[in-house]
Amino acid sequence: MKRACRTNLPALIFLFALLLLWQAGAMGLDAAYILPSPVQILQTLWELRGPLFTVHLPATIGVTAIGLAISLVLGLALAVAMDASALVRRMLYPLVVISQTIPTTAIAPLFVLWFGYGIWSKVLVTVLITFFPITITVYDGLRSAQTEMAELLLTYGATRRDIFLRIKVPCALPYFFSAVKMAVPMSVIGAAIGEWLGAKSGLGYFSRRMMTQLNGAGVFAPIVLLSLAAMLAVGVVALLEKKIVRWRGES
Repeated sequence: MKRACRTNLPALIFLFALLLLWQAGAMGLDAAYILPSPVQILQTLWELRGPLFTVHLPATIGVTAIGLAISLVLGLALAVAMDASALVRRMLYPLVVISQTIPTTAIAPLFVLWFGYGIWSKVLVTVLITFFPITITVYDGLRSAQTEMAELLLTYGATRRDIFLRIKVPCALPYFFSAVKMAVPMSVIGAAIGEWLGAKSGLGYFSRRMMTQLNGAGVFAPIVLLSLAAMLAVGVVALLEKKIVRWRGES
């Protein structure tokens, strides 16, 4: 615990200095509708804790969880398929890359038109943003398995399934957790974008509503909540990685 505190101390000091600078700049500007201070944001977060924590945060977490789950299944399936077949890789890899050239803010309103203001329009935005890093990173992890080790197992009569489970999966696990840690914040961003463009609840919807009321602190309050939720989720993934991938970092 003490070691972790010493490791994170420089980051905490830098963050505290930034918050002090932000507070001083907001007080000097004295225009909360443009730049609210951190103290004002925390006050607004506390005042609006009822609707934020009971209505809008669960809605955003629900969209994020469903979208991330679909992205994990889709990304892993595409990565395994591209690793198993060169033909599949040549067919799918360009399409996966092209999917990331589509501006999310341009196609998200189309999802709203197609699927309405329900949950699935936001889920699709989240999937569009998050499945790419999972697919590419896990695919690179599968390809990182040493050919010599696979050939050695083949000489002992191993099947392709044995090679996949005993060599490729362990090699890809660190890549998988890195991809999840990237995808979690992106899934939160995707859910917020979808809610911002069309929704009846959610932190993105709440932030947009506060903007129409020129409530700067109300705009930032759900953003802070989103950041905290994403950091907590990434921390949980990091703990799981530490428990499962125990050989990472070993020489």
